[in-house]
Amino acid sequence: MRIELATAPGAAERPNEDWTTVVLPAAGEGGALITLDGVTPPAGDDGCVHDVPWFTARLGGALAELSGSRRDMTLAEILCASILRTANTHRDTCDLSHVRTPQATVVMARWGSEWFEHLVLSDSTLLLESPDGGVRAVLDDRLDRIPQEVRRAVASTDALRNAEGGFFTAAADPEVASKAVTGRTPAAEVRAALALTDGAARWVEVFREGGWADCLALVRKNGPQELIDRVRAAESADPERLAFRRGKVRDDATATYVEL
Repeated sequence: MRIELATAPGAAERPNEDWTTVVLPAAGEGGALITLDGVTPPAGDDGCVHDVPWFTARLGGALAELSGSRRDMTLAEILCASILRTANTHRDTCDLSHVRTPQATVVMARWGSEWFEHLVLSDSTLLLESPDGGVRAVLDDRLDRIPQEVRRAVASTDALRNAEGGFFTAAADPEVASKAVTGRTPAAEVRAALALTDGAARWVEVFREGGWADCLALVRKNGPQELIDRVRAAESADPERLAFRRGKVRDDATATYVEL
């Protein structure tokens, strides 16, 4: 098995809000992958005394523990329990009903001898490669279906956040786990997996340097840091965001690769 991961903050003066890990249980076979992209709130009160990295670290830790120890739970059940556990750690100090309470996108994968399971919530990406080289992107595209003019208006976006007809993230409501894109594939049909936060997926989705299959091939050949370096080069070449429209000049970027 080959495991490689890389992550980098969008700006040196800001903490990295992404979080990732790969879990290999001490007993038994298989493993699990978790990648989170913390949602940067706009300036102003979000009802919480904690920052986004605090949230992603605790949610990620809960997901990693349960993914490795509770094979009897589905990934959606694990996400539900982990959101609840994380919410309970700051329920007494923070307003968890605030629409901008700390939250994150989620990619999870878990594999064993028979099945490869996946879960995606919001706009991070999971790529699955089959033994014949085909690449399938697992996406939750609800945010992309919201018109750009609506997404640019903070108030309008907030009205659609974790709401029917809008999009969902892992925040304080464990019920959003039921909204995630989930599935499973026979283990023999998955050769490799690549989880990307949207900052790393810019290579495909924003800068159009290649398709999903090209992205996975690049990471296999040169490693995930090469993908992030190429994203950074493309961002630096367009600092005014004139050629490639995007919300931030640079974004936190994480890529986690597992070759089974």
